[in-house]
Amino acid sequence: MDFSVLRNLISRYCAGEEYWVDSRTVYIGHKEPPPAAEAYIPQRYPDNRIVSSKYTLWNFIPKNLFEQFRRIANFYFLLIFLVQLIIDTPTSPVTSGLPLFFVITVTAIKQGYEDWLRHKADCSINECPVDMVQQGMVVRTQSSKLRVGDVVMVREDETFPCDLILLSSSRGDGTCYVTTTSLDGESSHKTYYAVPDTMAFKTEQEVDSLHATIECEQPQPDLYKFVGRINIYKEREDPIARPLGAENLLLRGATLKNTEHIYAVAIYTGMDTKMALNYQSKSQKRSAVEKSMNAFLIVYLCILISKAVINTVLKYAWQWSADRDEPWYNHRTEIDRERHVVIRAFTDFLAFMVLFNYIIPVSMYVTVEMQKFLGSYFIAWDKDMYDEELGVGAQVNTSDLNEELGQVEYVFTDKTGTLTENNMEFIECCVDGHVYIPHAICNGQILSAASSIDMIDSSPGGYRREHEDLFFRALCLCHTVQVKEEETVDSIKRGIHLGKPTSFYISSSPDEVALVEGMKRLGYTYLRLKDSHMEILNKDDEIERFELLHVLNFDSVRRRMSVIVKSCSGEYLLFCKGADTSIFPRVVSGKVEQVRARVEQNAVEGLRTLCVAYRSLSPAEYEEACHQLSDAKLALKDRDQRLAQAYDLIERDFTLLGATAVEDRLQEKAADTIESLQKAGMKVWVLTGDKMETAAATCYASKLFRRSTQILELTKKRTEEQSLHDVLFDLSRTVLRQRSLSGLSVECQDYGLIIDGATLSAVLKPSPESSGSGNYREIFLEISRNCSAVLCCRMAPLQKAQIVKLIKASKEHPITLAIGDGANDVSMILEAHVGIGIMGKEGRQAARNSDYAIPKFKHLKKMLLVHGHFYYIRIAELVQYFFYKNVCFIFPQFLYQFFCGFSQQPLYDTAYLTLYNISFTSLPILLYSLIEKHISIEMLKRDPTLYRDVAKNALLRWPVFLYWTCLGLFNACIFFFGAYFLFDNTTFTSNGQLMTTNTQMMFGNWTFGTLVFTVLVFTVTLKLALDTHHWTWINHFVIWGSLLFYIIFSLLWGGIIWPFLNYQRMYYVFMQMLSSGPAWLGIILLITISLLPDVVKKVLCRTLWPTATERAQRVRADGVCEGSVSPATGPDPSPVAGGGGSESDMLCPARTCEEERGGEGVRAARTYDSMMSHNPNYLLSQPLDHAPSDGEGCYGH
Repeated sequence: MDFSVLRNLISRYCAGEEYWVDSRTVYIGHKEPPPAAEAYIPQRYPDNRIVSSKYTLWNFIPKNLFEQFRRIANFYFLLIFLVQLIIDTPTSPVTSGLPLFFVITVTAIKQGYEDWLRHKADCSINECPVDMVQQGMVVRTQSSKLRVGDVVMVREDETFPCDLILLSSSRGDGTCYVTTTSLDGESSHKTYYAVPDTMAFKTEQEVDSLHATIECEQPQPDLYKFVGRINIYKEREDPIARPLGAENLLLRGATLKNTEHIYAVAIYTGMDTKMALNYQSKSQKRSAVEKSMNAFLIVYLCILISKAVINTVLKYAWQWSADRDEPWYNHRTEIDRERHVVIRAFTDFLAFMVLFNYIIPVSMYVTVEMQKFLGSYFIAWDKDMYDEELGVGAQVNTSDLNEELGQVEYVFTDKTGTLTENNMEFIECCVDGHVYIPHAICNGQILSAASSIDMIDSSPGGYRREHEDLFFRALCLCHTVQVKEEETVDSIKRGIHLGKPTSFYISSSPDEVALVEGMKRLGYTYLRLKDSHMEILNKDDEIERFELLHVLNFDSVRRRMSVIVKSCSGEYLLFCKGADTSIFPRVVSGKVEQVRARVEQNAVEGLRTLCVAYRSLSPAEYEEACHQLSDAKLALKDRDQRLAQAYDLIERDFTLLGATAVEDRLQEKAADTIESLQKAGMKVWVLTGDKMETAAATCYASKLFRRSTQILELTKKRTEEQSLHDVLFDLSRTVLRQRSLSGLSVECQDYGLIIDGATLSAVLKPSPESSGSGNYREIFLEISRNCSAVLCCRMAPLQKAQIVKLIKASKEHPITLAIGDGANDVSMILEAHVGIGIMGKEGRQAARNSDYAIPKFKHLKKMLLVHGHFYYIRIAELVQYFFYKNVCFIFPQFLYQFFCGFSQQPLYDTAYLTLYNISFTSLPILLYSLIEKHISIEMLKRDPTLYRDVAKNALLRWPVFLYWTCLGLFNACIFFFGAYFLFDNTTFTSNGQLMTTNTQMMFGNWTFGTLVFTVLVFTVTLKLALDTHHWTWINHFVIWGSLLFYIIFSLLWGGIIWPFLNYQRMYYVFMQMLSSGPAWLGIILLITISLLPDVVKKVLCRTLWPTATERAQRVRADGVCEGSVSPATGPDPSPVAGGGGSESDMLCPARTCEEERGGEGVRAARTYDSMMSHNPNYLLSQPLDHAPSDGEGCYGH
């Protein structure tokens, strides 16, 4: 239940409000409105304090303890500790209490320190100075003292203290420039606009004289949405209402740039600000290793209960006869003997639970947490993942999923900015079928910038010239680009040419800058926006002025933007640019077919295309458009829907002018990364909003699709020709037929699937038609499983998340990874098991919402194939080793009960019980889990197939878990019975003590337990040493140091009479045990016998059934580069065909291929063009051994 909702309801009704108010009224300067205007209802809002901390000084201890004891393991050990305090148990409460106290204390210190850092950060923010306007003067105060309605002054390079509505600016046009780097990472300058009626206020006195109220929506976390209106009161006049939108709202955390100062009013403060509302933590993700660990824990808990039940039953079976009752020295009173047998049995059951509870490794959890926390620094410290251009390296936002990087089966990637550079370059434009290319080369000569390459007619007529001028004007006017003419911007010298400052363009969209710069190269230069007039310099060096009347902003639903301008002649013009699918249906005239043909050709070549159209408005049509826009903008409720309706009515009846083509080059090593991921057994899906042809060309260039790949299309165009049901079943029969043939000698066909957003919606939507033959989504999943790669185009952000969720919920439950760089990728990043953000040019929202952030897509290769591989190997060994060493530890205690009449007598001393997991065996496995490298980094990068050895949780499957458990049981039997036979044939000495005839050592309970414990500690430590492949001086120090520490501790513990102990059971036990030569020989013999089966098993498996990793280790050990290191199960099952060299090529650095350049994308795209347009089955019909390989020429074949 959401208690915050209940609290709000109670507060509302207690305050006397019968209805919930979905808007707030803000009184600027806390001035009451005129008496006749409206009722003055003062409202209470939170102050401007930011609280990101979790605890306070008073609630830290209870709140932290409550959170820690919500974990099952901690709560279990707390119950055991309480049982030891309440009833008479065989071991001291210290043995359970001390490890539990250690774990709770370490975790509390870590969480307390992190919260203390948050407190410090909050104080620094809340105490920063702010300039506030009061009674016509500027007063400096602390940020935390700001209230809703206060008017503040913000100077250049200062950060906004809360969410503000811009009233006026030092700039004459009432605008200001802002960077939102701290919010979404976008470093580009955004333009915000003052309220038209207040933009002329330049002094504090003028601002203080403002009499107005603001009505706006209640706080909500969407950074890009705001709905409100301002009512300005003037003497003896009706109030003037003006709409307020996101372009008027300055967000807390953003920074004022290139503007001397502004005046603004506080609208949301403190925890109501949009930045604070976005503090909400992401849903907790759990790794597959953690799930396996919890499953193993349940198994061991069942074993523990079984042991306790068996011993309880056997105890009462043993004591059934009178001569085997409990001995007199146990001091049982008559009251104890007369208690009901059920109560006595339950008490004994709890006592056995306490005795055997050490089989549950409480210290494993704190060790795993430390391993994840410390291990995450290796990613941040990796120099190979540092980008010099951006000046940043990889970031770890959560360390809970490190090992999940080694388990990825599906990779979902965005295209623009992720696979490509998002660095746009204007290539060409097409006006009525005539192509214009800046600096085109024709017959070996460079043509002038405005020259054209005509597709139809080389003699321009008056009609063509008119459309040409309209097209260039449209691209110079229909945008949100800002012009900078200053010599320095943000202390960086820019735009300097021959010692004189020149203009340059900045925008939040790289496409817009590329288009405006392209127009400049073609002779039309956008100069500036001044006093609501846009100025352009045409190719005749004449300045043209257009009054900017309205901007119909771009959104992802319409996929277009428009501007309404008024020319010097008084003509009203509507210019629009957008995706072809959103422009063509609204066009009524123009050379549509010629432009469409060029758009499709450019899309096939991997270029990003936009269509441009215009409409001439009559004065009456313009007035109607103004009325529709004004009504929609003033609405407080459903403003977005009303604006969309208004845009739909205005943006129609276009005349098509032409289209543009912009190139977004492939990122460096993107193709190599995708190829490596596919060889590692991962399926790569590209999810993009681009059109199919553009995305397909990028997929070919990045080697997601191969020349031998047969493309299966599941698109809207095909479903219009056939029903969705028929298309799905046709594709299903195709892939299933191939799968049935793959077991024969027929060569396996490689499939690639292309699906668009419209078809995906139909697939995911339950349909009555599909009820008889199963759900469509199951058929779609079956098809996609049999495809090596999938391209999803025309995807909305929510559809990206739906795709990831669909794959996650499939019957295999694969581990998914999503990677993207923009705000539209956040939904799929949060949905996937592992989310990775790229710190690209579309802002840092993806990086901030991700689990890991990397500078470039190429770094994903090392992130998964190296770091993920190592993390999984290390933590898998850690988990299995902890359970193994605790079985070795406790099972001898279980066996001992058969030899002591089930009297709950402990085998080990209290100190050994307490320190076994904390001191004697904890540090070696922690260090192993941090620095172990079972194979070299270079080998992992060269041979991606090694990733398959650890995929699908291979090292934490039930057979592996059972092997470790059985090995622990075998070792425990060797420890116990080996020591038991050493103590055979005991005799009494003259002073009444027992001595063994075999070892000439005094015999006793503690001597026997100490001998078992010594063999135990040495065996489990040497087992870890045998598993270690990467030896450093730290390994030697920790492993041999732990054994030495055990010996020194035992000597001191039993060699000194400690005054704080009431009795000392271990006095002289360890020393007299070591004084016996046969005891030394027995210890060495038992250790050898215990380790021998594991060594034999490893030798046999490596010789007879070696894995790819073990073969690679052998190659490394031999020091030569030979043979294939693919798994022994057969040929490489990777779907990649013709993949540029054999695996021996990957092992030999001298034969690696130089990385492809960005231009290869166009060449691969042209191949795709010819294949799809002329003969789609040509390459597929060629034998694979004769088909040209993507790596041909790289290896010197």
